[in-house]
Amino acid sequence: MKRINYLTLVLLFSTVTVLAQRPPSISSPDVHADNSVTFRYFSKSAQKVTLVGEFLANPVALKKDTSGIWSVTVPAIKPDIYPYSFFVDSVQIADPNNTYIFANERFKRSIVDIKGDKPLVHSLQNVPHGKINYCYYQSSSLGTTRQLLVYTPPGYDAFSGNKYPVLYLIHGGSDTEETWTKVGRANFIADNLIAAGKAKPMIIVMPYGNVRPAPMPDFTKDVINDIIPYVEKNYSVLTDSKNRAVAGFSVGGGQTLNIGLTNTDKFAYICSYAPYTATEEFKKNFTDWSPDATKMNKQLKLFTISVGTEDFLYESVKQNIAMFQEKKIKLAPFIVSGGHTWMNCKLFLANTLPQLFK
Repeated sequence: MKRINYLTLVLLFSTVTVLAQRPPSISSPDVHADNSVTFRYFSKSAQKVTLVGEFLANPVALKKDTSGIWSVTVPAIKPDIYPYSFFVDSVQIADPNNTYIFANERFKRSIVDIKGDKPLVHSLQNVPHGKINYCYYQSSSLGTTRQLLVYTPPGYDAFSGNKYPVLYLIHGGSDTEETWTKVGRANFIADNLIAAGKAKPMIIVMPYGNVRPAPMPDFTKDVINDIIPYVEKNYSVLTDSKNRAVAGFSVGGGQTLNIGLTNTDKFAYICSYAPYTATEEFKKNFTDWSPDATKMNKQLKLFTISVGTEDFLYESVKQNIAMFQEKKIKLAPFIVSGGHTWMNCKLFLANTLPQLFK
């Protein structure tokens, strides 16, 4: 009897100890009716916690209460999707209470969705929805099996006989093949524009653009020699250049220029978003470049470069635009306010989808 009581006391003490060590259940972020947002973080030992986000001009300090919960409420934020993170004693972390994580290999960030009163083009709306498929393909160019995402539009049926145009959509430098759906909401943007009759039903292929430790130019080989054949073998798609487009953001925007402009027989639509072009591949392709502008202009149905005026790449993008125009390549620039952000990236995609495959 004494032993049973002793064991009961030990178990009870252990349970109390575990519960005492468990952090409290807190909610973060909380978006309020007026679009203000409260962020919370728990730590009894931290000396300083600050919030950084693309809705803030400067970092904001959180305040700690007696229980170790740090918090701050940010005034009304313009409706959109924004990355943010905490700096805890100078160490950047994602919000541990938010499951909506920014898909990125370098930055540790979370996402807050400010919905607003009216649905935005990237919002989940009551319309027919396409599907996102996680696929694996063998890359002969890279000697490995790789993953890509494929969006199929509402009503897609591989056995119906209907064939669809294809957009190859590339992420930014340290992003992943999931960033265009998890942050860029490419699938919802396509759903909403297709439902509104503003964009043609299309298949969107989102590959993983980082091929390291292979040389980065090998991604172009991977797209041309492996990804396109995989898609055309496994999906009901149209295979001529007028039904094939390539687009990308940042490093992916530079890859878009390399892939598209060196293969205008394969891509009639080239859409580059805030392209990063300080690469060996770009220099090799476009230094002392002497294109057959007349031929290329006949092949291209749309060539556009988009950028924000506060983007840190704005000046280099302007120089690239001027270079292409000097070469007599027909180019439709799309210049807006804002920086090198996924808020602008969604805007660029929503602008170009209705122009594809017309």
